[in-house]
Amino acid sequence: MNQSNSVNTERQAARVLESLLREIPRLDLDRVDREASLGTEARYDIVAEGRYGGRPIRLAVEVKSNGQPRIMRDAAHQLKRYLEHRKERVVPVVMAPYLSEQAREACREEGVGYADFQGNVYIAFDTVYIDRQVAGRPEPERRALRSLFKPKSARILRSLMREPGRGWRVAELAETAQVSIGLVSTIGSALRARGWIEQGEQGLVLVEPNDLLDAWAQDYQPPAGEEVRLYTHLHGASLAERLRNLSIEDGRAVLSSFSAAEWLAPYVRQASTFLYASEDGLAALENGLDLKPAAKGPNFIVRVPDEAGVLDDAMSVADGLWATSPVQTYLDLMHAGERGREGAEHLRATLMKWNP
Repeated sequence: MNQSNSVNTERQAARVLESLLREIPRLDLDRVDREASLGTEARYDIVAEGRYGGRPIRLAVEVKSNGQPRIMRDAAHQLKRYLEHRKERVVPVVMAPYLSEQAREACREEGVGYADFQGNVYIAFDTVYIDRQVAGRPEPERRALRSLFKPKSARILRSLMREPGRGWRVAELAETAQVSIGLVSTIGSALRARGWIEQGEQGLVLVEPNDLLDAWAQDYQPPAGEEVRLYTHLHGASLAERLRNLSIEDGRAVLSSFSAAEWLAPYVRQASTFLYASEDGLAALENGLDLKPAAKGPNFIVRVPDEAGVLDDAMSVADGLWATSPVQTYLDLMHAGERGREGAEHLRATLMKWNP
């Protein structure tokens, strides 16, 4: 970002901070200055001074134009280093135009206050405690996340999440995910900015799978494609046996959502059967299971995705039976109502214990 934009960001941050502080009862604000110091030490992006209940209060603020978690964590570290030897109390605060839920959590973990231009704020000192979370994201952030979770990009994410901690060369990851090297580089840069992956000696390494999964679940859109709602008289073990014995030579069909979770981490039972299938896979299902169209009361729901990423990511759960991966199953369950979310959390606790 050029110097002019940086200055404008600091100016807006100073205005946001001053407006916020003036709302606090019993706080008499003396100054909010940019590029100021607290004595003879290094200068801060913003310094605010005043009195709260008659006692001096000082805030030292680090402003960043990019509020990604890794950047904010680094800013918090830097700010705490500057302040660690001061005798008087100084409240550390970091600011950015927008702070995601993950960025805010990073600030809290570091014990540093935060504020963004959207209205998210956490500042605590003496008896003052401000903790405000604002729903929604600015449009640039929404666009950035949508690009991360598009079908082709999601292929990269699924590959990374199958083996967190593994180092991936760009060309290797592109080949595994069946995407271009250019797309891997673009997505890799976006993931690094958010602190979700790191560039190590062995290549790209996913270091924050939980944060990535949280963000993906929040912005998840089911794979685009036709949904076919059918009826079968088969259920339970008899249906599973027929599915296992069904020969689908020219296509693929994999259990999904509740039906996948029943094999991966049983928790919530659901009368209907859910699958993803290719066009040929759907035809084989219809012929082999004698499925009937059902305008009312369908119990066999098949989605034919426009992009085959969810099928390529499937895993074997029994001889002749396939299901969506734990990550894909979790995403689908999180958007399947309250019971689905319960099943998703059980699945995550059972199969996705990546890191604290």
